[in-house]
Amino acid sequence: MIAGADAWMAFLTAFTGAFHQPSALLFVRLATGWVLCPGRHTLTRIYPLAEPRRRKAHDAYHRFFRAGAWHMGRLWEQLTRRLVARCYPHGTLPLTLDDTAFHKTGRKIEGAAWWRDAVRSTTKRVVHCFGLNLVVLCLRIDPPWGGEPLSLPINLRLHRKGEQTLLDLAEEMLRELAQWFPDRRLHLSADGFYASLAGRHLPNMHLTSRMRSDAALYTVPPPRRPGQRGRTRKRGRRLPSPEQLAKRTHGWKKTPVMMRGKSQVRLLLTVEVLWYAVCPDQPVRLVISRDPKGREDDDFLFTTDLQAAPAHVISDYAGRWSIEDTFRNVKQHLGAEDPQCWKAPGPARAAAFSFWIYSAVWLWYLQTQGSRLSWLIVPWYPHKRTPSFADALAALRRALWRQRIFADSEKSSLPRKITNTLIEVLAMAA
Repeated sequence: MIAGADAWMAFLTAFTGAFHQPSALLFVRLATGWVLCPGRHTLTRIYPLAEPRRRKAHDAYHRFFRAGAWHMGRLWEQLTRRLVARCYPHGTLPLTLDDTAFHKTGRKIEGAAWWRDAVRSTTKRVVHCFGLNLVVLCLRIDPPWGGEPLSLPINLRLHRKGEQTLLDLAEEMLRELAQWFPDRRLHLSADGFYASLAGRHLPNMHLTSRMRSDAALYTVPPPRRPGQRGRTRKRGRRLPSPEQLAKRTHGWKKTPVMMRGKSQVRLLLTVEVLWYAVCPDQPVRLVISRDPKGREDDDFLFTTDLQAAPAHVISDYAGRWSIEDTFRNVKQHLGAEDPQCWKAPGPARAAAFSFWIYSAVWLWYLQTQGSRLSWLIVPWYPHKRTPSFADALAALRRALWRQRIFADSEKSSLPRKITNTLIEVLAMAA
């Protein structure tokens, strides 16, 4: 197995077929510079790290996003195939989906508009922000070190005012993924906004999502009687709403479930229903989850997979939260909102590229580090057992800085203690 910086370069080289020759070199250098860049990730700050010898002008990197003759979809497809081959060579592909706002400033940024800021908004106060609205599809994996799952981006779409809706863009990505893997079953976990995807007849896919507490539920329509006149019934008798069903005193089962890598106990009530307004053609499995201690509100979840175990439905939906960690890490550690691209596909490409880098760093880490300890033990965190994205990024930076500083040196004139400290400072620079 190739290790360290050589593995990163070999990894990037495998994607150069998606570019013409001049852009292929820019891609490798830009991705490496993006990883090494501390502070704000504007292209003018990434440029000195991508081009330490100034062989290419900085305008070339701006044109790479604004006018480059390459397609982000090819990068997503190649990356997804690598992730699936490593993490899910067989079986169902678990997915997460959500949208996020990228804050921007400037009136002439292509695709930017005013959007509701889900992070700062509350039920009583709605906050809006100016920027890009991105729909992100991720492959969810269980890392070898255990704990909370990872959501690794595998596709992205820019949502524009007055054009395709968020649901349309999500459907487009899911159908594209089904074309990449026509023989694989997909299982998507998404919040309640995307629940109506259950009625869009997506190929080879099941959905787990949240159900409204006041949803109008019905039984499955009875079979048609011999000689019956009139049209076939589309729904059976009306059932109580999920909130009313939760008042039942019988049918609850105390069940251990895995939620974000931790085992918890929940009271579960399962009912097969027809949610006609969302999914009129097939029944769904409603699972009501209750905290036995009564500290949390009841959760009303559903899945289109009628064979799914209730505990798996709860665990699967809880794993959806990992995409929120992805959004935070991409924005904070990779400076995804920083590139100042304005025109044509530049803003959307730069945003998608930052998510692509996130998945690439994790894949490099899984291939080269596995579950071994790759971070320094510090006095204030002596019992740390699982790596964060900051640790994965620091591990890659260590390897790249060590190669850059010492690759052309005959012999280091500094003691190892000093050089290791230098590398560690560079690796952890924020």
